[in-house]
Amino acid sequence: MALSGEDWAGAYAPTLDDIEALASRALADLPEPFKSLAGDVTCSIAEFADDDILDHFGMESPFELMGLFTGIGLTEDGAVAQTGQLPNTVFLYRRAILDYWAEHDDNTLGEIVTHVLVHELGHHFGFSDEDMEAIEAAADAGPS
Repeated sequence: MALSGEDWAGAYAPTLDDIEALASRALADLPEPFKSLAGDVTCSIAEFADDDILDHFGMESPFELMGLFTGIGLTEDGAVAQTGQLPNTVFLYRRAILDYWAEHDDNTLGEIVTHVLVHELGHHFGFSDEDMEAIEAAADAGPS
């Protein structure tokens, strides 16, 4: 839905809390068994990825990274949590997501957040790109 000029006059950019609410909704709408597999993964929202993360991936701009999974994937050795191990976490980067949204008017903000979340979770669980597309399509369709 496009906003008229007057509607935009009082509009603000979505906040960290707004992105978190979209991510929570996306997690709640995931189909099974994906939803259960993602149950122990936390989601954290930040403005941008830290410089050391960007350096690790060879990225020059913080706008290049919309999300990141950190932790131990289920397909990796040692997938069982160890004492003192940080929780598996998906980071969503608000400013990079908003920049992408502004440049791609064929997607809603909720669709973009869902896509990034599913993509990061999917790689953690060893899913192929095709698997992730099917999961995302089911999540976009809403609860059954």
